[in-house]
Amino acid sequence: MIGKRKPRFQPQAEGAAVTQLELFFDLVIVFAFTMVTDLAAEETSAENMVRAVLVLAVMWWIWIGYSWLGNVVKADEGIMRVALFAAMGGGFIAALTIPEAFHDLPGGWFGPLVFAIAYMVTRLIHLGIFFLASADDPQLRGQLTRWALGSITIGTSLLVIAAMTHGVTQIVLWVAAIAGDMLWTMLAGEDWRVNSANHFAERYGLIIIVALGESIVSIGIGVAGLPISWPIALGSMLGLAISGLLWWAYFDVAALAVEHELKNATGQRQIKIARNSYTYWHFPMIVGIIGLSLGLKKVLYYVGDASHHTLRDALYGIPLFALYGGVVLYLFALVGFKHYATGVVSWLRLITAAILLALIPLACALPALASLTLLCAVLTALTVWEVTRYAQPREEIRHGHQEH
Repeated sequence: MIGKRKPRFQPQAEGAAVTQLELFFDLVIVFAFTMVTDLAAEETSAENMVRAVLVLAVMWWIWIGYSWLGNVVKADEGIMRVALFAAMGGGFIAALTIPEAFHDLPGGWFGPLVFAIAYMVTRLIHLGIFFLASADDPQLRGQLTRWALGSITIGTSLLVIAAMTHGVTQIVLWVAAIAGDMLWTMLAGEDWRVNSANHFAERYGLIIIVALGESIVSIGIGVAGLPISWPIALGSMLGLAISGLLWWAYFDVAALAVEHELKNATGQRQIKIARNSYTYWHFPMIVGIIGLSLGLKKVLYYVGDASHHTLRDALYGIPLFALYGGVVLYLFALVGFKHYATGVVSWLRLITAAILLALIPLACALPALASLTLLCAVLTALTVWEVTRYAQPREEIRHGHQEH
């Protein structure tokens, strides 16, 4: 007698690397980040910035679900491969519909509802595969059931309802959907699984690179079609340097220190580090990078557009706050990311964030290119100070763990 055939899953092994299919999946998120930046740049009002952050949160919630799932079972084996392609389809439709997530455009389908349904489908695929993959793990199955009862219900149904509304009511429903989903995930328990700390840390490091890549793309978009000139060349190099300095701030020490703690932790402590340091603290980092992308896009347009006087016109308002505030939020989130896992507070980064906030009034009075230069100079000073002042502990974190 032939027994009932079970879906074929291969558990993720400790020490595993991120698969090529997961990197392919991330291309959808790359596109989503670009669409969010375009949404924010289209109308630089406070209300539209709120919409952009809410859409980014929804796309982030799609991505983090599959980051946890891919750490339990291999993404490129068995039906998980097919499921991930299906999820890419749902995520891509959601990303395509970002310009219509709040307001329907004339013609075609009703955009807000299409966005909500695409999001729901992607979440339900995630839940279905996770449920099947937990068949032999009662603890994980119980955790998944508790989480799904609240998280899926809140996160998906409220967005569908929001699609039928507009104005303040719509935004309130979006906030309730996202906040409720995140809060319920926090309260639903710590019985998840981290099969590979190496894979988990690498997965989140790569999404930071993806977001920083969007900031570089924004530089190019800001000067697309404009003839090359010294302001464009200088502004592009400054923008690239700022993105590189943010990369340095994450990967030089902080990411290694937290990954080390994640690997050494066990039980619920490991789950809490994965959830809080990575899933939660990485979101404001992503928001900060997208804010930086918006600011860079506007600065490069300023310095390249002949209608602006490069040496006189200042960047002001929301674009300037996005430029400086994005970096401030990124630094603050980096401090929280490292502190939760290691207990160490990076005071110098908090001080740098405070200095950048204090410099915003000055930056408002400076030409756009000068305000970009000032931001780059502050981040450069932070990096140089950290490398020289903390040379010995930096060496131990970067190379000491490799000896064990």
